[in-house]
Amino acid sequence: MSESCSHNCGSCSSDCASRKPADLLIPPNEHSKIKKVIAVVSGKGGVGKSMVTSSMAVLTNRLGKRTAVLDADITGPSIPKAFGMADKAYGTERGMLPCETKKGIKVMSVNLLLDNETDPVVWRGPIIAETVKQFWKDVLWGDVDYMFIDMPPGTGDVPLTVFQSIAIDGIIIVTSPQELVGMIVDKAVKMAEMMNVPILGIVENLSYFVCPQCDEVHKIFGESNIDAIAQKHNIPVVCKLPIDPSIAARCDRGETEDFEGDWLNPLVDYLEKR
Repeated sequence: MSESCSHNCGSCSSDCASRKPADLLIPPNEHSKIKKVIAVVSGKGGVGKSMVTSSMAVLTNRLGKRTAVLDADITGPSIPKAFGMADKAYGTERGMLPCETKKGIKVMSVNLLLDNETDPVVWRGPIIAETVKQFWKDVLWGDVDYMFIDMPPGTGDVPLTVFQSIAIDGIIIVTSPQELVGMIVDKAVKMAEMMNVPILGIVENLSYFVCPQCDEVHKIFGESNIDAIAQKHNIPVVCKLPIDPSIAARCDRGETEDFEGDWLNPLVDYLEKR
């Protein structure tokens, strides 16, 4: 601390010990034991982040792992719809109880608390961030091997809250082949580095389309440059997902647990080895 210190850290740029931030991590509910927490992020919307989140939950659940999904996309929740969930979450004296999918994946989402799933959530940032914290600390998750957090796109209040408040074991960045993606991935990587959050890898969605008539591969969004971007940041590209209308159709019908395909298996194997 400088001899001329005014104790007004807000107007000071000195890097002294007295201005280091306190540990902001929040423990989960005392009745919860969560082994691994994986956040699924994207720099922009519409790249299939929720699809990757729900599919990873399904695949780890099939391995016999106790799996949960925390839907942190408060203003655009889609996880309950993808799993065809109709029940509502409710509270007890000990905390809120998550809902479960047909095959036992635990889920907490704001849409499980609303009277009507189409009701808009018109809240300001601080309230949204506090809701995400409540989903972590006030929900009776029980014993969980893998918790996947479906994050909203971008680098705003919710990602900042999650990275500061929850002990994240790593993030998966979901992207697509467009040229714009380079800048978007850069932003997500830099935020993770600023928050000291490990980056497990990149998943490229919408990477290609296989014609069902001739089996020819088409690059609908053009040639991908994700490998060069990943190499620049020294991050592995763990898998590339095709454009597959059947996946979207299952999500629309609430049948994500019937997911078929081995594209994400390398990512599951990667998580199991960590």
